[in-house]
Amino acid sequence: MSLPKKELFDIPANVIYLDGNSLGPLPKGALERAGDVIEKEWGKELIRAWNTADWIALPKRVGDRIARLIGAPEGSVATGDTLSIKVYQALAAALKMRSERRVILSDNGNFPTDLYMAQGLMNTVDKGYELCAPAPEDVMNHISEDVAAVMLTHVDYRSGRLHDMKAVTEKAHAAGAVMIWDLAHSAGAVPLDLAGSNAEFAVGCTYKYLNGGPGAPAFIYARPDLVESVEPALAGWMGHDAPFAMEPDYRPAMSTERLRVGTPPVVQLSILDAALDVWNGVDMGDIRRASLDLSECFIAEVERRCPVLKLASPREGALRGSQVSFAFEHGYAAMQALIDRGVIGDFRAPDIMRFGFTPLYLDEEDVVAAAKILEEVIVGELWRDPMYQTKSRVT
Repeated sequence: MSLPKKELFDIPANVIYLDGNSLGPLPKGALERAGDVIEKEWGKELIRAWNTADWIALPKRVGDRIARLIGAPEGSVATGDTLSIKVYQALAAALKMRSERRVILSDNGNFPTDLYMAQGLMNTVDKGYELCAPAPEDVMNHISEDVAAVMLTHVDYRSGRLHDMKAVTEKAHAAGAVMIWDLAHSAGAVPLDLAGSNAEFAVGCTYKYLNGGPGAPAFIYARPDLVESVEPALAGWMGHDAPFAMEPDYRPAMSTERLRVGTPPVVQLSILDAALDVWNGVDMGDIRRASLDLSECFIAEVERRCPVLKLASPREGALRGSQVSFAFEHGYAAMQALIDRGVIGDFRAPDIMRFGFTPLYLDEEDVVAAAKILEEVIVGELWRDPMYQTKSRVT
């Protein structure tokens, strides 16, 4: 495979985009697909497009395309709704599978929405559950026979720290717990073998490395041998075995489709489907090797040029996802100054500057150029300009 595939993306001129770990850029094919769906399918076919354009099968088709990228078999991934909803579904199902246990284990570096959904679910069922969230490096020590479900984000959103999926899952299973992985920062970034891990559930979003666009639908994976025993907490009509039979009582689909909830977002799913075309012929092993080369280059360049920045990601590449984070007291202002000069990363409180490395549209020339501009910002203290001191709602 030839990397990168810059020609497949519509990235503005004079921009080095290092924020694909937060929102992927626009694939050129997605724009045309969106136009076709809106103008030709919806516009000309109207409601007939559910059949003539096969909208009804779109969630499964897209799910199968994602499955290849996360090491899952066809038919095991359902798409639609949001990641928060998918977290809720997976956790609720896991708790029913271990109804005698009362501990949910996560870590304090988990993405906040995962913890919020766990707290909300605990309040809803009101059965004395406890959410245990130790430091990420201490998770293994807290896996015990009291734990109903272990729910972790595979790649830490702040630091890029990578959990050992196989080792954690094996220990969870040895203790009799259900394993749930959040792949928001992993899908499309690192090689995954969900089937080989034997994890019961995984969830993820598609607007980061999969480039599905803002608000792109989420996905949920359920291990195939468990699907028919999974009891959806959110029993929507699209998860029914025969949605258009309009039966008054819920009868779950006999597949992962039972984890669908509402009407699929056809325009967004179609954009995601087109975005996934850039992955045709791409091997995730090649992606991983290239992203590690780029991130190692960036770390070396930044530490040489900007010693005041402190590496907040694991130094060893094997322990990192596809992002590099640096800590800096004035990180927000520095990032705004950097963005103003055409290098787009982002900031996470309290002091983390994040940079994502996506080999599909980045190369070593981009990385070195970005480090040089960062040096100008830091060494020249350009971040002190008052225009960079006021925080926007989205950081």
